[in-house]
Amino acid sequence: FIVGEGRLSSCGCAPRHVPGILGHGEGVTQLNTPTRLPSPLGAERAVSVSVGWAHSLALAANGSVWSWGFGLYGRLGHGDE
Repeated sequence: FIVGEGRLSSCGCAPRHVPGILGHGEGVTQLNTPTRLPSPLGAERAVSVSVGWAHSLALAANGSVWSWGFGLYGRLGHGDE
């Protein structure tokens, strides 16, 4: 979710077989309180965020789209799965 000046945070519980779903690296599977994500957008503000079953997308104010989570079947758009 978006907090403050367009910064992203996440919380929740992720299954061990879904690495990176919370956006804090593959080893983080549970966050009990909202925790600011390492800034995937650089200095850009997030204006919208959307989550799927195992992936997340953020739209930055400059129009760029960022994705993270489980990239099976190319759902992240990184071209690596």
